[in-house]
Amino acid sequence: MSYAETGKFEIAADGIDPKSVPQKVLYTGAKMPALGLGTFGSDRFTADEIANAVIGAAEVGYRHFDCASVYGNEKEIGGALKVIMDGGIKREELFITSKLWNDKHAEEDVIPQCKKSLEDLGLDYLDLYLVHWPFPNFHSPGCDVDSRSPDAKPYIHENFMKTWRQIEKLVELGLVRNVGTSNTTIPKMKLIIRDAKIKPAVNEMEQHPHFQQQELFDFMVENKIQPIGFCPIGSPTRPDRDKTENDTVDIEDPAIVAAAKRLNVHPACICVKWGSQRGQVPIPFSVKRYEYLSNLNAVVNDPLTDDEMKAIATNDKNCRLIKGQVFLWKDNQDWTALWDLDGKIEE
Repeated sequence: MSYAETGKFEIAADGIDPKSVPQKVLYTGAKMPALGLGTFGSDRFTADEIANAVIGAAEVGYRHFDCASVYGNEKEIGGALKVIMDGGIKREELFITSKLWNDKHAEEDVIPQCKKSLEDLGLDYLDLYLVHWPFPNFHSPGCDVDSRSPDAKPYIHENFMKTWRQIEKLVELGLVRNVGTSNTTIPKMKLIIRDAKIKPAVNEMEQHPHFQQQELFDFMVENKIQPIGFCPIGSPTRPDRDKTENDTVDIEDPAIVAAAKRLNVHPACICVKWGSQRGQVPIPFSVKRYEYLSNLNAVVNDPLTDDEMKAIATNDKNCRLIKGQVFLWKDNQDWTALWDLDGKIEE
């Protein structure tokens, strides 16, 4: 029986022992479960549906939950976390992430915004707090792909570091245990590492078999920054504005389908398994019990063979799904300007 059926939190008999889930040790010494449940689904699911998925995922063995203020569901997830902890799971067994949204980069906004996330989530501290995007450009929920904020600007390192100093203060205040970045490129990260008092412990970035970002992945590993991979199965439920006709579909890849057939699992599980074995921390999202349980099984049982890992590694399509068009500055229609593809920060 589950919470959804009984209204009472219960460890699932068919779940995975959380102690069997691999852990990633951050450079700070903190341990992060090697699979998390993403909680962005506001374009497809209600906040209550996602909160119920958090409870269900905890019942089957998840202890790592990736949240963000902009997802619009932290208060509901806070209710779910209370159910989980009231059900006997200790706070220190959980690994909870939140993120600073783009319109809160001002120095006076960072600490209050983190406190707001803590209040909504019902927590005294966060295990990880990320700067969601490396610039203060933002958009209204549900906006069109061609929408541009009149206040949007390219990355300005001096301004980012003002934000980062406040992020560092969160650690000093004991509100946050670890800090990191998201959607940050090598050129930007080099500057952040150079100037930070507290170096990012992670960088959350799009990573799936058809968009492996090997150079960025290697850079993070070399600098002891843990890669976290969002869209680990290619994000079929991503917002419609992020879909283009040239996008490829990871779960239809022949190498992935072949491995799935051998292991008698859905190809999505192979994508998650590949990411975990590679060394990143996948954070797939689902509200369906059989899907999030299958994903957890994928990182614990039946590893891919060396030949399967190589076959997937050699089939990278360089297909970025989350292009970020809505974060571009006015009159700039080229989304590649966000990603420093020539090794230089766009000015």
